[in-house]
Amino acid sequence: MGVSEAVGDLPEAVVVELRRTAAELLGHVSLYADDMLGYILERVPEASADDELRGLTLGSCSSNLEAAMSMVRHGIDVSAASAPVTALEHARAMAARGYSVDVMLRFYRMGHAYFSERILAGITEFVPDPAIALAVVANIQRYAFAYVDRISSEVAAEYVAELDRIQTRARAARTDAVRALIAGSRIDIRRAERTLSHRLTGWQTAFVCWTDRDDVDLARLGEAVGTHLGSAHPLLVPDGAHALWGWASTTGATGVPPRDLQPLADQVPERVRVTLGTPAQGTTGFRDSHLQAQRGRRIVELTGRGAAVTSYVEIALVDTMSGDLDLARSFVAAELGGLAASGRREEEERRTLLAVLDAQGGLAAAADELGVHRNTVLQRLRRAEERRGRRATERIAELHAALRLVHVLGPVVLAPGPDRA
Repeated sequence: MGVSEAVGDLPEAVVVELRRTAAELLGHVSLYADDMLGYILERVPEASADDELRGLTLGSCSSNLEAAMSMVRHGIDVSAASAPVTALEHARAMAARGYSVDVMLRFYRMGHAYFSERILAGITEFVPDPAIALAVVANIQRYAFAYVDRISSEVAAEYVAELDRIQTRARAARTDAVRALIAGSRIDIRRAERTLSHRLTGWQTAFVCWTDRDDVDLARLGEAVGTHLGSAHPLLVPDGAHALWGWASTTGATGVPPRDLQPLADQVPERVRVTLGTPAQGTTGFRDSHLQAQRGRRIVELTGRGAAVTSYVEIALVDTMSGDLDLARSFVAAELGGLAASGRREEEERRTLLAVLDAQGGLAAAADELGVHRNTVLQRLRRAEERRGRRATERIAELHAALRLVHVLGPVVLAPGPDRA
């Protein structure tokens, strides 16, 4: 209920004293504001963080007291109240200094407490009649509560808006710094490190996370990837709603990324993929490792399959050879002959041939890798040579590369087999 609504229900004597009291209080606003500031400083230490904030707190005390008492004096309903300029600026200053909205609103709770304890308690100095003084206090108290409730909502909204503006500027600055690094532009490293809160002079291991799901917290996953790579606070930059770029900065490259990626893969949600670049030093490494992670993403998306986590070092050869897919298909067909077809038997023979080449010709090692008998490996190897049309010892480097292409890219570089025709 505002003053304009309440005064109609009050005796004329109370209305007169109510407005006269407000006028008396207005005459001492400066003294009350100084005293209120001291009261607040005792209870909210953040108010004296610096001279500017202290000045804004005093200005907010003064302008709010003056506005509220002026409205009471002239019978203006509280619904017409709006936050003074100094109060809004105070809210923006609190947001800029990183204080929580709760700390900011404590100013208003403490200001209201001061008003109740020290100002209203002395109303009898202005209104001699105890009965009328009690009515005046009750009405001013109701008005003060309604005023603070309304103004605190406005300053809280301004605080949130300013915080959003600050965060938007920070995100834009981070994005600009990252894109400049990726583009290879000349930058001030120290300034970029401050903007990104990320060390650029150490070893950089980039990663990319992406998904088609809407319910995955990629930022949390990015933290997990960074921790696995040796950085408790990785640099994370959203790439739209369904992808995330990340960098882990470490003092050394040993063991980064670790060979065993299974512990990390176990933390990756279903339908989410992660690719890792190789560690490299400095700002050049920041860029190169990121480009590798992005190229790794291309390979994973090209196949439509793949592990939850893929390290670029595992697919570097395939990436290098698959820039032109038509050329890659022609190369596979020329080197594998009849093995360059989609089919269960062809797949079985290719896997066997690749295992033998990976083992540098060791049949026993290939058998262990495949989980079959040595004689089975030998039989499949002979069939593979027949299907290929040449021995496995011919053009070994080219054969190995073609098999690796098919192993990673699968049907993308194969011709349809008899079972698909």
